[in-house]
Amino acid sequence: MNTLKAEKRDMTIKAKKLRREGFVTGCIFGREMKESIPLKMTKSDVEILLKTEGKGGRIRLEVDGEPYDALIKEVDYNPLKGGVDEIDFQALVSTEKVHSSAEIHLINADKLVAGVPQQMLHEVDFKALPSALVEKIELDVGNLKVGDTIRVKDLDIAKDKDVDVTTDPEATVVTVTEVHVAAADTEEEEAATEE
Repeated sequence: MNTLKAEKRDMTIKAKKLRREGFVTGCIFGREMKESIPLKMTKSDVEILLKTEGKGGRIRLEVDGEPYDALIKEVDYNPLKGGVDEIDFQALVSTEKVHSSAEIHLINADKLVAGVPQQMLHEVDFKALPSALVEKIELDVGNLKVGDTIRVKDLDIAKDKDVDVTTDPEATVVTVTEVHVAAADTEEEEAATEE
């Protein structure tokens, strides 16, 4: 599990000033905490973390040396500066189910004999105990044929008794469609047959 070090943030210092000094702001909250704790983290540490973890990722957060088992709840990117402005965490309680989401990654798409996979859904929302959290779902599409469709209810996560999927079970995750020849190619063929 990845560890991120954070410090309690002095709220008299504006977030803009902290960001200029190379920090990312945020907070940690949780049911067993009296109140949320405002945080500041080193921008470089956050960037390293986000190379391997994303929203829904489970990490160990050390706030002034005190460890928390935490879930990354929100990540606010700054599109103009191309970095992260804010990141929020939820402290996990081993006996409490938490809302999270898992990214869906298609694998073996290059092994499809016919057709092209059309991914309709990129993440699945669910509730689970911290021990059953899933960050990503690898979906093997190598054996699918044209016309095959995989729905949320077909995923392993939907069959896991420790996970309550909140995304519509009938929602389409991926469907395999025929490869359509580009119009320019067919026009050339028609022109060749007319000659």
